[in-house]
Amino acid sequence: MTNRTFENLSHWSLRHRRSVWLLVGVISIVAGLGFWDPDWPHRLLAQFSATQEQAATDEAEQSSGRVFSDPASNVRPLSLSSADTVLVVESDDFFNEATTSALRHVVDKLEALDQVSSVLWMDRVPMLNIFGLPEPLLPRANGSEQRFASAKAKALTHPLVVGQLLSDDAQTLLMLINLNPYFVLEDADATTVLTATARAAAEEFPGTDLSFRATGRKPTTIAAVSAHESNQLKYQIIGNGMIVLMALILFRGVRAVVIVALAPLMGVFWTMGCIRYLGYFENPLIDVILPILVSLVALTDGVHLMVQIRKLRATGLSPNAAAQRGLSQVGMACLLTSLTTAIGFGSLMLADSKWVQQFGLCSTIGVVFSFLSVITIIPLACSTWLGRGIDAGHSTNLIDRHLGRIGSVITWVLGHRTAISVGGIVTTALLVAMCMTLKPDQRQSDGLPQSAEATQAMLHVDQAFGGLEFANVDIRWDEQTPRDSSAVLEVVIAVDDLLAQDPLIGHPLSIRNLIDFQPGSGPPRERMSLLELLPPPLKRAFFIPEERFTLITFRVQDLGIAAYGPVFERIEKGLAQIQEQHPSFHLELSGGAIWRWHNLYQIVVDLATSLGTASLIILIVLAVVYRSIRIGLISIIPNLFPLAFTGAYLAMMGYNLEIVMVCNFTICLGIAVDDTIHFLTRYQEEQTRLTREHRDTQSPTKINDQAIKNAFTGVGTALIMTTSVLVAGFAVVTFSDSRDHQIFATMGALTIAAALFCDLVFLPALLSYFRPGNASKPFAVKKMH
Repeated sequence: MTNRTFENLSHWSLRHRRSVWLLVGVISIVAGLGFWDPDWPHRLLAQFSATQEQAATDEAEQSSGRVFSDPASNVRPLSLSSADTVLVVESDDFFNEATTSALRHVVDKLEALDQVSSVLWMDRVPMLNIFGLPEPLLPRANGSEQRFASAKAKALTHPLVVGQLLSDDAQTLLMLINLNPYFVLEDADATTVLTATARAAAEEFPGTDLSFRATGRKPTTIAAVSAHESNQLKYQIIGNGMIVLMALILFRGVRAVVIVALAPLMGVFWTMGCIRYLGYFENPLIDVILPILVSLVALTDGVHLMVQIRKLRATGLSPNAAAQRGLSQVGMACLLTSLTTAIGFGSLMLADSKWVQQFGLCSTIGVVFSFLSVITIIPLACSTWLGRGIDAGHSTNLIDRHLGRIGSVITWVLGHRTAISVGGIVTTALLVAMCMTLKPDQRQSDGLPQSAEATQAMLHVDQAFGGLEFANVDIRWDEQTPRDSSAVLEVVIAVDDLLAQDPLIGHPLSIRNLIDFQPGSGPPRERMSLLELLPPPLKRAFFIPEERFTLITFRVQDLGIAAYGPVFERIEKGLAQIQEQHPSFHLELSGGAIWRWHNLYQIVVDLATSLGTASLIILIVLAVVYRSIRIGLISIIPNLFPLAFTGAYLAMMGYNLEIVMVCNFTICLGIAVDDTIHFLTRYQEEQTRLTREHRDTQSPTKINDQAIKNAFTGVGTALIMTTSVLVAGFAVVTFSDSRDHQIFATMGALTIAAALFCDLVFLPALLSYFRPGNASKPFAVKKMH
């Protein structure tokens, strides 16, 4: 599309405003229906493919899961990893009469609550021998000090207690609480009610030093969701409020701010409403990142368009004429930014991760809607009563008053073009090299507020027990191997020895530990029969003979997949070697930590790889659009330096590469490309005009440098304004209690500020240093504005 075609389109849109309003209304209705009922098109067209696909997915999930047909349906296997809430109890000494009585009273009070189904703690571990007499681990009241000392020694050797329910230093114990979901009516029922009940019960025993904190599956989920909701709403209000405040200060006019804000609002509304028809309801990249991406891209283009319309209104043009001419002058640049950004994000659809593919498609759709919102909403609003007086304060705003002083920076840059160009290229290369040291990582606690009780308790359990989370080694054998073959125990022993070699693997537990606790000794072929002495709930927790299955559980800390990746790789290699020695067995790692290692690692790698692909595609698109390989190559530095600068900062601060970071890079790449294209487009316009007017009177170097200065004068206000507004908005979010929010905001502010630096320093220097060699054949071929 040439500039003339876009100019004609802008004329038509302002002359036929009713048609444009109709288009806006239709898109809004379709988006609104997407929020209300996204399935109506499927019902209308009688398409049931989505239902069939879901059924197939459910069937696949069921077939891939570990489902056992337990013939002993009345046996409920013991589980140390399935508790809804884990009550973390701390004390200097659990093994005395007062503390023991207090603990038993705490358990009684907890089980008296309607929402508590059961409590498992060290005093209720099952017997390890069905012929033994049921006896609690802790002595009853009036026990002697010797009996309590003996109980402590026994607890620290019991395979179901030490490292599972009692820490190695005997100063932390865990109470595993299973809840009745029918009585969990509020979040507090699974968290604060339990800790408050425990504290109140313990206070009835003066002199005890028991402390209680709740963590586990339910409390951490509640903490993450509540923090996300409160932080999201709170900092959206504060951040957007700061953006509006900064815009008011810079625009010095309420109407201009309102009109500019309409474009991002409508762009996000259209995008989030329409993509609901795609059925992507559980993708966090779409739910959290996409609205920010669309709003920032629309805001950046909207500011550029509004600044131009205000300039034209200040010259005396009518609202209609200013809106029409402003759209014709800036609209092509907005189209180019949307085109390159959409193509770049579209490359994410080539990733292996389904989440990243969906995010790439929705980002492309969002960029299209943000472009439509900018070129329709802002010109239409400016041509109505709302656009009257939008030029008020134009000549007195903070940036325009000092633009001349900032322009002296451009003059200095052009005078040192060689040093700055070489410095920019070398610095970018060094920063990219530092970024290459970042390793993909992800932690469970990343989405948790660091000050939350559930987070702090989880970190304490990590230190005291070697991890709150469990992972498994699943062991299966073929039908040719007897169910009770001694080879099973031999394989278990080999795997257990393998796990014990790594300090990050916490307290492996298997049938080996249970058999070793039985009296006697001997080789595996003689001791395998001792499994029959175990109570059925305990035996079937680790050994299911009819399924030819056994497992070894172990604890993992929340150190991230970057720390555990090499550990799991070594374990998988060791398991492969054991499997070679025992070909009738199949060994496999499983559990949530293993899933994150395989899947989240792949998501981070996909995002990072796709980000590089998007950058390359954007470079090619710019070279094609501007019909100049030179421009395409020059654009590498202003687009790559901001990301490399922030990545190097993360590397120096000791961070690894997490999902939130790559998503931030994706958003900031779109904003950096946006500002660069606006500068290059205005530069091409000025280059073509000055060459035509002064071809015979001025040198190519002087024409080129003047084009750079004119480009800054034309778009400098909008560049500085968008950067100031966005940095202020991001800066506020850095005060959030969420670690992800802090990282996201810090990276956003650094990247956008670095992008402005590139556009004001590196880009002019590069354009001047690598100027066209022949003035009669300038690289610009068609007038862009």
